[in-house]
Amino acid sequence: QVQLVESGGGLVQSGGSLRLSCTTSAFPLNYYGFGWFRQAPGKEREGVACISSGDGSTYYADSVKGRFIISRDNAKETVYLQMNSLKPEDTAVYYCAVDVQFRRCILSSNEYDYWGQGTQVTVSS
Repeated sequence: QVQLVESGGGLVQSGGSLRLSCTTSAFPLNYYGFGWFRQAPGKEREGVACISSGDGSTYYADSVKGRFIISRDNAKETVYLQMNSLKPEDTAVYYCAVDVQFRRCILSSNEYDYWGQGTQVTVSS
């Protein structure tokens, strides 16, 4: 019902920046909640950032707070994750997801209804 496609991943040196994009068919964007999650090899999937419907309140995992910024562009049908001051421990496959039911900002995988395929982010030392 809803499709999401992530892009913008790649290889970057420690301290560098990347901007991930999530193009979605869920329109308008500000009616839904969106989250970014990541999963490193051998690790559990963890929530990174989310943005709620309406006023677009945001929440960040402690590990990325102050470095990452989640935003949305309704006209471009895209949710972004700006990642600054990247660290090797940020290396993971990053996924975007949409909460079409509750439209909340919660860093819990169970909250979300649809997921993208992921984009690889690799941060070298």
